[in-house]
Amino acid sequence: MKKFLAVAAAAAMALSLAGCGETATTNTTESDLQYIKDNGTMKIGYTVMAPLNYTDENGDFVGFETEFSTAVCEKLGVTPEYVEINWDSKEVELNSKNIDCIWNGLTITDERKETMSVSKPYLENRQALVVKSENAEKFEASLDGANVVAEAGSAGAELMASDESFASAVTTEVASQATALMDVAAGTSDVAVIDYVMAAGSVGEGTDFADLVIIDKGYESEQYGIAFRKDSDITAAVDEAISELVADGTMQKIADKYKLTDLLIAE
Repeated sequence: MKKFLAVAAAAAMALSLAGCGETATTNTTESDLQYIKDNGTMKIGYTVMAPLNYTDENGDFVGFETEFSTAVCEKLGVTPEYVEINWDSKEVELNSKNIDCIWNGLTITDERKETMSVSKPYLENRQALVVKSENAEKFEASLDGANVVAEAGSAGAELMASDESFASAVTTEVASQATALMDVAAGTSDVAVIDYVMAAGSVGEGTDFADLVIIDKGYESEQYGIAFRKDSDITAAVDEAISELVADGTMQKIADKYKLTDLLIAE
């Protein structure tokens, strides 16, 4: 009798553990795509960065990334919801589900691929220096003693920390690339290290930073991608949507509108 009870107890425990295992498997394979579709919205993490995401003179939220993400969300059957974030905390925001993706000029790196699921590339980019026009010749020659700023956690900050040309400069990380530009415009900093994409659409004649100019040092090319939670199944769905938008000419039209034609990866 005792032997029978022991066998029965063991069988019950095995069934219980099997049930627990099934639940655990289901939880770990939860569909991010379904989660977003059930919510009806995709929460898109961004920082202000013309010409990617910004508010125009009419008070409308516009930009290459804004129109691009809207087009992708339309294909997925969800509504985009834009959430301004601190770029340095972007992965915390993503993993806590305060946002569903980081869609704002995110440079694809092997390190980021280890902790996030990243889409196919869609824009080329490189880092550039932005200075006041009167200082262009001086800082073209050398950054010795210059006060240099870059957005915390950005490719610009990585370059500032690793490239020897910044060794004799005073470097500071700030909240956003827009802040870096404003610091240079105000004269509190000498040089901003920002994305060439942003610099091209933000400085010079006809912009809010007409007195600022670009120093293009020809830094190594980068590529932009969209970051989702690690192993998220929505990445494949977004990649498919991007391919469709490239094929039907939508991506080209948006890139042309924001003067990013030459930087578009049309694959």
